[in-house]
Amino acid sequence: MTESSTASTAPAVHTERQDGVLVATLARPPVNALDDALVDALDAAIDQACADATVKVLHLRSAHKVFCAGADLALMQRSIASDEGLQAMLALVRRMQRVAARLESAPVVTLAELGGAALGGGFEMALGCDLRIAACEARLGLPEAGLGLLAAAGGTQRLTRLVGPGLARRLILSAEVVDGRTALELGLVQWAVPRAELGETARALAQRIAALPRQALAAAKPCIAAAVTASSDGFELELAHTRELYRHPDTRARVTAFLARDARPTPPSPSKESTS
Repeated sequence: MTESSTASTAPAVHTERQDGVLVATLARPPVNALDDALVDALDAAIDQACADATVKVLHLRSAHKVFCAGADLALMQRSIASDEGLQAMLALVRRMQRVAARLESAPVVTLAELGGAALGGGFEMALGCDLRIAACEARLGLPEAGLGLLAAAGGTQRLTRLVGPGLARRLILSAEVVDGRTALELGLVQWAVPRAELGETARALAQRIAALPRQALAAAKPCIAAAVTASSDGFELELAHTRELYRHPDTRARVTAFLARDARPTPPSPSKESTS
């Protein structure tokens, strides 16, 4: 959580296409404090990724040392000063919940590159992503309890689903903030590398995933989610998506090419006579 930055007409999120990857760079100085403008820009980046069938990965990163330090303190100040301010803050938190849910359910793989602090709402946004790669030096956590508040943009729910209630209680109820290496050990992120290697490692990871078919990635995401959703039958969902995938022209072409390659006769090994 941070103080409001000076007003600027610069976009809060820059987007750039890199083959099958849409890179969305958070750029609200100094620490990407979450406000309506930044949430609007994130929504627009998700729209762009979902609408472009050639995008396979939405890669979130920061233009600043900090990934996202959470809610704007100026907004928080107004929220405790009046009922109108409180309603405005609740509306923003609801929008943050929606953005995290969109990252979670988007038909592309969402990747958060955490080079610096990702705290409060910033970490909640990262938890909405499918994949998280952090610098070993990064600081991650949900410290809201220290202010008498709650990680209400989905943090209590997603963190508990991710690491289980015991570890979620440890992190949330003690307002613990951990570095990237510890986050990897606890299962909060899938990779942790030195900050000097983070950008290149994240780009290579995004490009590797972007080489895969979008329809397969989009089908796998709800199946994985169903495994931790009591009301879903993940096995039937697998069958339903498999049915659609076998009908997809790109899948048919890939399977046909694979079978043709596998069916090619193996050249005979040279005999002793031919080599003597």
